[in-house]
Amino acid sequence: MFKNAQIYRLPRNWPMTAEALASALSVNTFTPASSNELLREGWAPPRAADQLVHVVNGQYLIKLQSEKKLLPSTVINQVTKARAAEMEEAQGFAPGKKAMKELKERVADELLPRAFSIASTTLAWIDPKNGWLVIDAASPSKADNVIKLLLKAVDRMPLESLRVQRSPVGVMTEWLQTDEAPAGFTVDQDATLRATGESKAQVAFKHHSLDPDDVRKHIAAGKQCTRLAMTWESKISFVLDESLAVKSVKMLDVLTEDSRGSIRNDDERFDGDFALMAGELAKLMADLVEALGGEARMDDIPAAAPKAPAKGDEPVRQQRVVGDDGSALAAARRLKNSLVKDGATATITFGGKTVELGASADIPAGDGSASDPLYEQAVTVVRTNQRASISLIQRHLRIGYNRAAHLLEAMEGSVVGPMLSSGYREVLAQGGAA
Repeated sequence: MFKNAQIYRLPRNWPMTAEALASALSVNTFTPASSNELLREGWAPPRAADQLVHVVNGQYLIKLQSEKKLLPSTVINQVTKARAAEMEEAQGFAPGKKAMKELKERVADELLPRAFSIASTTLAWIDPKNGWLVIDAASPSKADNVIKLLLKAVDRMPLESLRVQRSPVGVMTEWLQTDEAPAGFTVDQDATLRATGESKAQVAFKHHSLDPDDVRKHIAAGKQCTRLAMTWESKISFVLDESLAVKSVKMLDVLTEDSRGSIRNDDERFDGDFALMAGELAKLMADLVEALGGEARMDDIPAAAPKAPAKGDEPVRQQRVVGDDGSALAAARRLKNSLVKDGATATITFGGKTVELGASADIPAGDGSASDPLYEQAVTVVRTNQRASISLIQRHLRIGYNRAAHLLEAMEGSVVGPMLSSGYREVLAQGGAA
């Protein structure tokens, strides 16, 4: 049903009922534009003779309808020029700048009732249980228009843009560089890589095999992936772009064939398609967010890096190091390395103990994730394949991205080396030192 997905976030178990939402939208119900209106927008029923909010299995579907008059500027200019020539012949001199402006406005008003009307609709799906709001729009500006009118209708709607822990550009580039997609995903034959320098040079692959060596050459030359075609669970193909928009969504035959066997009429087909799309797209988005490091909250966004201290100064930074799945010590170790470079110290609190970080601080090589019951299995996977990759651990152990990343961080210093600028980690020989 949806061809594109501009994704936004609502609180899980959002309490607004379909009836309350329909009542809020009814204030701006769509009505056709009059002969003198250039644009008219409003909310319309997704199905004929239906409510403003169509509900299937607790999922809401709403529709913004627009009517815009097509009045080309070239036509207005041609008529204005002809009228100006008539005025010049009648009065003996050409009309001035102000007179031309007024003449052009009169011409536009006269032509407007004769202009063609272009109707368009934009669907939006709301999953109140899982907190998704998805707009079927190819461009962010079109989605922003829906959001603007929705926020105007629903007072204090707790809506946010979707944020993830890792940059989509960096992660997509990593997938191509390592030739490994995250668990449940496969990379298809469309991709765009763009240079980060002033040249903005780019190369696009269209229905073309993404040869790993060829792609790595482009990445080594400074290009990053800004658009990547993928397939999820052999069910949905799509294109992920740098803005976290999901485009060119297509339900594959494995889904559509199974869903249409018992459908008797158009209404059942519509509801069946919507229910199928909502259920599968919600799973896809959850897996995609997980592959991008999980959701990011505002308090997860790191503060700007401090300036290097002046010579002779020894600033002290206060920071509480927190983490899940045993990542706190890894964060402490990274913080210590940063402090040593700056010649600074910091005081952290971990496990109820206060530790001062500096050049002499002793941070254990492990990061706490070694206590994970899958740690030894993860080490075996890395040593057997002689490759340190998050997606490799994901596939073999069938776990989420965050847990696989923490397990790999736990191996740093004893099993694998630090992350290199190329995005790789070296697998250390057994018994290797940190």
